[in-house]
Amino acid sequence: MRHRKAHRKLGRVADHRIAMFRNQAEALIRYEHIETTVPRAKELRPFVERLITLAKRGVAGGDGNGKLLHARRLVLRDLPNQAIVGKLFDTIAPRFAARPGGYTRIIRLGFRRGDSAELAQLELIGSEFDPKATPKETKAATAPKPKGGVGDRLRAAAGRLRGKKDEDDAEAKKASRGSSTKGRSAKRTTPQKAG
Repeated sequence: MRHRKAHRKLGRVADHRIAMFRNQAEALIRYEHIETTVPRAKELRPFVERLITLAKRGVAGGDGNGKLLHARRLVLRDLPNQAIVGKLFDTIAPRFAARPGGYTRIIRLGFRRGDSAELAQLELIGSEFDPKATPKETKAATAPKPKGGVGDRLRAAAGRLRGKKDEDDAEAKKASRGSSTKGRSAKRTTPQKAG
């Protein structure tokens, strides 16, 4: 009988399951969204929401009476990464200050190709991750880079192998080849034999 055993085992012993929840909670707080299976997402949700509630109470209690320090230590029991706990207390907890719970959302994504497991995206409310959105370009990214280094030549060669044509590369190829192609075949389709 399973009296008072409310949660899924997820095919792991208790220590491994708790370690998995800690790792996934850390990734969720760092990236504000993760992709996992639906049962794991459903089990991870209360784990993460409890941590956010602890952080929220600590921030609301203030630093004067020690509630913030106590809350930080309680969260550090489950998430031993100082940077992640700092992000939780500095950015995520104030974002949910007026929200009485329900800090995460589960979005079903379909079935995984390999084992047909149902996938879901678990994300924090307010992050609204869109995988199809293009990242905003900065001025530094749009500025032309000077050519001539070894890395630039390797990138250009990789681009040529992938089929991308660059007008600078085309002119350089014409200059190195000359105008005559006498005695050369245009393109080989089969590899040559060695020896």
